[in-house]
Amino acid sequence: MKKINNTCSTLYTPKVMATFKNPHNYGKIKNASGIGKVGNIVCGDVMWLYIKVAKNKKGQDVIKDIKFETFGCVAAISTSSIITDLVKGKTINEALKVTKDNVIESLGGLPKIKYHCSVLAVDALIEAVYDYFLKTGQKIPADLEKKHKIIKKSKDIIEERYKGWDK
Repeated sequence: MKKINNTCSTLYTPKVMATFKNPHNYGKIKNASGIGKVGNIVCGDVMWLYIKVAKNKKGQDVIKDIKFETFGCVAAISTSSIITDLVKGKTINEALKVTKDNVIESLGGLPKIKYHCSVLAVDALIEAVYDYFLKTGQKIPADLEKKHKIIKKSKDIIEERYKGWDK
């Protein structure tokens, strides 16, 4: 086990290891305003992101609370944790501006082979916000609709490509 820890420590920044060992906002929100579920059948990572949305004094939708459940590697858990830190308390519009690069930067970097974990974290947020708009009957902004369709199309392509892999 010690050898694995040494290997992880050389692959990942101290911030990645810290958020992996002590993730922020881990758990589930009952009666969430929106839920985003994304995964990658190739690497095996699966993320659920739960948001609770409330109105601020200006009447804007704000992510009042956010939690995650992730089954995956060190990078998947760390990126899930850091996205919650980056968007908690922000308006929906501000939150949707967070990119994979913001996630990677906040962690002090990731190995390139793990960049897809930062994409999954951002995609989970997009899907949670999309779900929130659907549940509340709000008009879905064109940009959000476009991002959702890209996520769905990618998922469908991967699932079709690997259909029957477990048989």
